[in-house]
Amino acid sequence: MLQVSILEGRTPEQKEELIARLTATITETLSVKPESVRVLIQEMPKTNWGIAGQSVAKRDGGK
Repeated sequence: MLQVSILEGRTPEQKEELIARLTATITETLSVKPESVRVLIQEMPKTNWGIAGQSVAKRDGGK
């Protein structure tokens, strides 16, 4: 299983494309069937993700 952590705010369409592209990359690289690939997307609130000592929410000014 591939686990991907991203910041909240992506559209369902963007997440579907991410899953499709990651699945394609894994199947091509590891020579496995798409049915054996599992992708878990974990969306993180901007208040729970820190960069350079500040949350992304604070860095973005609350956007």
